Amino acid sequence: ALSGPPKYVLSGNLTPDFYAINTMQPPYQPSGNKAATGGDANLADPGAATTLPPQTQQHIGDLLNNANVSWAWYGGAWGAAVSAAQSGTSGVIYGANLTAPNFQPHHQPFNYFADLAPGTANRTQHLLDGGLAGSEFIKAIDAGTLPQVSFYKPQGNLNEHAGYTDVASGDQHIADLISHLQKSPQWNNMLVVVTYDENGGFWDHVAPPKGDRWGPGTRIPALIISPYAKKGYVDHTQYDTTSILRFITHRFSLPTLPGLAARDAALASNGAAPMGDLTAALEIRQ
Repeated sequence: ALSGPPKYVLSGNLTPDFYAINTMQPPYQPSGNKAATGGDANLADPGAATTLPPQTQQHIGDLLNNANVSWAWYGGAWGAAVSAAQSGTSGVIYGANLTAPNFQPHHQPFNYFADLAPGTANRTQHLLDGGLAGSEFIKAIDAGTLPQVSFYKPQGNLNEHAGYTDVASGDQHIADLISHLQKSPQWNNMLVVVTYDENGGFWDHVAPPKGDRWGPGTRIPALIISPYAKKGYVDHTQYDTTSILRFITHRFSLPTLPGLAARDAALASNGAAPMGDLTAALEIRQ
């Protein structure tokens, strides 16, 4: 930072051992890459260098399905993006609606997996339209019909990402959502976790613990909002974004995801404890 911009010997979308990094696009629409000319309109062009091939690793949705735990990913503006992709109006970088609501296909993790491909029952059941400004998600909240595990990703102009949106709009959106959640028929049994990907930047004056090649990374904000949250209590447990998945697997007695096992092993090899699963911040009731 003091001597100028960094210079990279190699910068691309794949590591030498073929891990995808940087912004790779989903293989299915909505994707930042259009369908191939004359190809299936439901797919991204598989010949594009930034189209990630369909992934087959075990993910949290698989574990929930195997345990008969209901779940859904609500993508803000998902329906609008799907419609735009079907009409052939998706953009090159961020997919449909490059202006507001600025839908980002690469922020939709389950759209990278083969078992959630277009045409599958798995996709129909679990990849849901969050609506513009979260309107469809809010309908499910108010009706008390949220599944046991719900993920929600706001549309781009409400996600507070540096460079293309603002903090105030995202804060107001999340505050409105939380207000709906607290009035929901399901609130008494609810745990809400609000978190971010990079806190608006990459600088942190505290070095992260040594783990695996992917993290833990620099610190990011997180809010735990629940009738079960401990009051007047400071939780010194070390958490990272995988703690959310750790909580889900703990709550429903699911197997450990391979990525979590790898992170734990790497932390242990460096003399550190595994990341927490959020339960230390909660009053566990029998």
